[in-house]
Amino acid sequence: MAKSALWVTISEIIFNLSGFIIHAVLGRFLGPSDYGRYGIVITLTTMIIILIGNGIPTAMAKYISEVFETSPRTVLSIKKQAIRLQILIIGVITLLFYLSAPLIARLLNDATLTPLFRLSTLIIPAFAAASFYFSYYTGLHKFNTQATLKTLRSIFRIILVIGLAFLFQLKGAIIGYIISPAIIFLIAIGIDKFKIDKELKLKMLAEESGRSLDCARDDKSFPWRKLFNYAWQVVIFFLAYELLISIDLYMVKALLKSDSLTGIYNAALTVGRIPYYIFYAMTIFMLPMVSKASANGNFKSAGPIITQALRMMLILLVPMIVLMSFYSAETLSLLYGKKYIDGAAAMSILEYGVGFLTIFYVLSFALNGAGKTKIAMWISTIGVIANTILNYFFILHFGIIGSALATTITSFLIMLIALYYTKRDFDASINFMEFLKVAFGGILCFVIALILPTGRWLFLVDSLFITAIYLVVLYLLKGITKKDLEYFQDLLKSRKKE
Repeated sequence: MAKSALWVTISEIIFNLSGFIIHAVLGRFLGPSDYGRYGIVITLTTMIIILIGNGIPTAMAKYISEVFETSPRTVLSIKKQAIRLQILIIGVITLLFYLSAPLIARLLNDATLTPLFRLSTLIIPAFAAASFYFSYYTGLHKFNTQATLKTLRSIFRIILVIGLAFLFQLKGAIIGYIISPAIIFLIAIGIDKFKIDKELKLKMLAEESGRSLDCARDDKSFPWRKLFNYAWQVVIFFLAYELLISIDLYMVKALLKSDSLTGIYNAALTVGRIPYYIFYAMTIFMLPMVSKASANGNFKSAGPIITQALRMMLILLVPMIVLMSFYSAETLSLLYGKKYIDGAAAMSILEYGVGFLTIFYVLSFALNGAGKTKIAMWISTIGVIANTILNYFFILHFGIIGSALATTITSFLIMLIALYYTKRDFDASINFMEFLKVAFGGILCFVIALILPTGRWLFLVDSLFITAIYLVVLYLLKGITKKDLEYFQDLLKSRKKE
């Protein structure tokens, strides 16, 4: 799990960094007007794929991870059914989006967006095809392959989006978003055809012992309804979760009716989510690993995996959250400029909410991996309702600080609910003494930050220094053991040998 976490996390960091680079370059090159149009078109198109198009691939990854070591025949059957369903769903979505382009543009009061939305329609099948293979390799526990493809996608999208934008302006940037995932899809399908598929068929031949390959493949077809029934619950979860993490921004805009405050809060929200984006990588391997461990119906067997994941998150998340909260003004000033410093107080509060939300999101994928999708779905739905109600009252009384407070309270509550179900179903939890050691380290980080001088760039040095002290103290308290360090060293050595 540690090995998977390390390299998948690195690929996710590179992927998110590539997004920052693209936005920074295009924002300067295209100018505010075209950059704003670019943001609207790309955000809406990719959101459709993330929320709707990932249902079937997630279901495929879950069921493949249960059988990939024991039944290659079933793996190919699951993949075949998933391809059929995904082509049908993505085909319908693509057609509907293309036909709806004029209506969407009209709703946004800009008819000139119609050709851009129609061009961006091609992003949907290209993005979906690449994402399909990410999920396929995740289900097979080919995490290194998945991480490599994600890294290549980051490189290609920087080169193609920025390069084509220089050549063809706004349309070029959109075309870059079409071509980059399409290239990754071609690479992924090549790896599948010339390596993975051959390996699976060889295993099938060995298992069938005398029966023809075609008979073996058609002998047992995986029920497509099983995939679909799991997928729609995952889609509802994604929709509810997306609303959960974005409803505060929309309500700030609606209730305060200030573009300036909305922009300031959006900056605080964007920067504050950095820890969440880093730990998102953990969800990639959490689902298939839990699926595999609990495939026999014994959910307790997945407990050690989840417990170790919670321990890793707690150790790494605490100093990140404490320091980003403490240095919120310096961070906003560095990344966005002094005009956004008014969002520092909101970000300081929101940062803790991001920590709670990150733990909830990772645990949700553990629940999804065990087939308990309805639990994750309902917790997210309850979170949306609670966050909406709290935001309404808190924003009216406290402004953007109220929104940050509402989101943090909601995130804490849904995290507690997720921890309850995790303990109940998997017997996985955070050891109390481990929690006290990390909590002490977090308080120490805060106290040291109060003492040290700070500045525009100096806070970065302070953060590294404080984190180093935190890790040393945690080691002395045996929160981090020699075994952890030895394993990490072996991990890096094995990677070099590869």
